[in-house]
Formats: sequence, C-alpha cells, structure tokens
Amino acid sequence: MTTDEALQLFRESGALLEGHFILRSGRHSRQFFQCALALQRMPVVERFGAALAESLRPLAPATVLAPAMGGLVIGQEVARQLGCRFIFVEKEEGRLVLRRGFTLAPDEPVVIVEDVVTQGGRVKETIEIARQNQARILSVAVLVDRSGGNVDLGVPMVSLIRLTVETFAADALPPDLAATPGVKPGSK
Repeated sequence: MTTDEALQLFRESGALLEGHFILRSGRHSRQFFQCALALQRMPVVERFGAALAESLRPLAPATVLAPAMGGLVIGQEVARQLGCRFIFVEKEEGRLVLRRGFTLAPDEPVVIVEDVVTQGGRVKETIEIARQNQARILSVAVLVDRSGGNVDLGVPMVSLIRLTVETFAADALPPDLAATPGVKPGSK
C-alpha cells in the first residue's frame, strides 16, 4: 500500500481532520488522524493490517503487543494476518501496564503496533514494559508517523503514512490557531 492509498482511505472515511486540535501530548495541531473512524470498517482494517503485516512478516514475531486504545484494532488485525498472538497494555492508575494475565517471556520476539505516533510517548511506555519483561523487540509498526520519521524509539519503525505535521506548544500558537478554540477529538 502506498502512502497516497493510505491517505485516501483516511480521507474517504472522514478520519483526516483539519482544524485546531489539542493532542494527547498537550501540543496543538492543524491536522488530526482520527483512526477510529478509518478503523470502523473491517475491509479498511484488513487492508491496513495486510500492509503492516507484509513489512513485519520477515521478522517472524511471536507476539504483537499494542497500547490500548489506539493500537487495539490494528494490532489485533496485524496479529491475525501474521498468525501470531496478540496482547495489549492498558492504563492502570495513569500508567500503561500488562494486565488480564498477559505475560511476555524472556527473549520472546515482539512487534509493537500503534495507530498514530507524534512524539511516541505511549509506544515508548510499551517498549519499556516489553523490556522489563526481557522480550526481544523487533520493530514498531504504525499506521501514521506524524513526526516525519524524527521520533526516536530506539528500535526500527515502519509506517504506512509518514508526514511531518506541525505541532505547537500551547503558549506558542500561530494566530490562526490562537483565534479558534482547540478540541481534543481523541477523547470525544
């Protein structure tokens, strides 16, 4: 799948939003990828999952690990297409943790799948959990890398869409964003 094909699927599903958005990191942006809108249609999930799985298959992961909520749908589909196990980390008292009896074995080959990365905070937390369990992290795979390839996760990363999306600190907004209220579409 090309970047243009992936972007077209986001546009067709209404998942590529334009406006004034407040990201999970607290930074502000003119664009927002509302992946849940794109991932509500199983044929789209299957296409995205196939494209990510194709790039991960040579690594032969035993497990796909995803941060909840964003990585759940696409992580499960990538695992299904790879024929491997799927588990996830989720919030508990404000931090991501393995729960529900999920475990990782020492040297278990793992790929981490997420929907969108901007600064990589949740993926970095997920990587740290895998490392604490002595798993072997092979790669990170994301639908959208908003950093333009600039986020350093300390492991290889593949993405279907790699864009450099401008983000701004709350106290350094350009006039067009300062003139409109920001919204947090990820929490709607």
